[in-house]
Amino acid sequence: MRVQVQIPGTVESYCVNERGDKLEASEEHWLETYLCSILRAYSYADTGSGEVIKKIVGVRRFNPVTSTEAEHRFLDAAERLFFSGWQLGSDPEIQVPNLVSNHLTTGLLDYINTTGRYTSGINLFEKLRTRDPEISSLLARVYISADEEVKAVQLLHEAIQELPMDYSLLDCQAAFCNAKGRGDLALEIAKRSVVSAPSEFSTWARLAEIYVSLEEWDLALLTLNSCPMFTYQDKDAPRMPEPLRISLPILPETMCDEIDDAGAVGETELVHPTLRRLNAVNYKGTFRIAYMLLTEITKKIGWDQLLRIRSQVFVMEEEYRHEKQIAPQHDSSNSSGNASTVALHSEDEGPQPNGHPDKASQPEIASANGDDLSTAETLSPSLSKPSHTVSTSAVRGSIDENSAPQQPPPPDTSHAAYTQFQHKRLCERWLDNLFMVLYEDLRIYTIWRTEAAQYRQQALAYKKSAEEWEILGELAERLHHPEEAVEAWQACLSVRFSPRAMKGVLGMYERNGDGKGVLGATIRLVAWQYRWYSEFSPQLLYTVRKLIEEEGAVKVRSIIQATSLPQHVLELTHQYASLCAAFRSSGSDG
Repeated sequence: MRVQVQIPGTVESYCVNERGDKLEASEEHWLETYLCSILRAYSYADTGSGEVIKKIVGVRRFNPVTSTEAEHRFLDAAERLFFSGWQLGSDPEIQVPNLVSNHLTTGLLDYINTTGRYTSGINLFEKLRTRDPEISSLLARVYISADEEVKAVQLLHEAIQELPMDYSLLDCQAAFCNAKGRGDLALEIAKRSVVSAPSEFSTWARLAEIYVSLEEWDLALLTLNSCPMFTYQDKDAPRMPEPLRISLPILPETMCDEIDDAGAVGETELVHPTLRRLNAVNYKGTFRIAYMLLTEITKKIGWDQLLRIRSQVFVMEEEYRHEKQIAPQHDSSNSSGNASTVALHSEDEGPQPNGHPDKASQPEIASANGDDLSTAETLSPSLSKPSHTVSTSAVRGSIDENSAPQQPPPPDTSHAAYTQFQHKRLCERWLDNLFMVLYEDLRIYTIWRTEAAQYRQQALAYKKSAEEWEILGELAERLHHPEEAVEAWQACLSVRFSPRAMKGVLGMYERNGDGKGVLGATIRLVAWQYRWYSEFSPQLLYTVRKLIEEEGAVKVRSIIQATSLPQHVLELTHQYASLCAAFRSSGSDG
């Protein structure tokens, strides 16, 4: 769509097709434009951490739906265009956009969960379900979010009888059972979901997640290895040219000594090169989800045990060399195969389960380098190779920031009869790289905690720049160490204000049920965002709405007003509370 303004002169609106031909804009075109504008407002809004704002500075972001009347127009447009939604594309984790997995359905679910307008969402999907039963999965998700779980279970039961191989329905049911701690019930459902949509990442990831909850570590790794990975496609955000200089006036409503401009427009601080080289922070889409599953396994069983199970389910380099020596004409098809065969069918066909090994047993050395077949080609020169023999206690006692882990001893060739070789799989190169990146994360994390402990023992101040504390906070969060992450973020805030660190501290307050702390962090984030012309963040609105549900609107307003910040800053957060009242959210009446 194009709007051309001539000054002095006229205003002309028209549309351009994919061939560049100029066409007259119809009502249908304007309806699509209106709907997409709302979806983009939610999709491109900042999460509260300031990351989106920093990408394109000086762009105004505002809430497109501020009343029930605007909501009716939005949902009416969504209903009229719903069955064309797949044309918009989908999130990067979805291989093929379909009726229930596309940007339109993602935007609708985001809007419903953010505003708490579950009744409106249920009414919309009920009407659409009469035209296509596949939409039952979306309706069930809204029922679960609205705490109508009995209705959701009944709906899923009826819909799956009608569509027994619909992977969206099966995935919704598997996720619900797993969330209730019944991974045993979710397992067979997730397997059927994988069979229904074997080319979709989400079904495999769900199955791996369930294996993790069941502590079937070997099958979790095999399933993760089978995940179809997609190249991350970034949103079609405009590419802005680098400005020669930036002049962004400060709005009077946001003037506050506590919140400065540091880090918003590109002030680069001194950061240690090892922290700059952490690659995990760059993972997006399917690779980010796979990495989080791998870190969750590591958190539960430890790095040494992870490597031991890895060597038992994947072909290691030394095994491969040995097999080539004793059987040069061996058919590789007999020894590789598809990991899904093991993950989806009987465990007799795969490696022996090793979820709970004897604690007294020592991990075997499977390779001279401790890595599998593809590591030698893909290992970055800047990364050190992980060792089976490097334990946390050993690292804490011997490693320093400039030293690399000791190499493991050569393998014991007297135990060269690899009886399970025919049951093993080749590790995918991308998963092999994840192990290398995970090792580097663990190494830097251990160095940080060791140094911090040494400084505390000597009663010395452990100093780092604000950006280094931000990186360490994200590192601890990736490795599922929330307390250490908050420690780093609070250290960052003691140096200067950082929206990323404040967002992390906000999460800690939410986990602890500290309503006053939640509001204090939210007020500062709202004011910082408004400073950069962002008047709306769905996640901050969600935070305020959930707090009003728990504490009541009157108490929330009183806590905001009692905060020792300027009144014009407090008014910005009052606008979020007023929005909850306009939508008649739970708790806003009293």
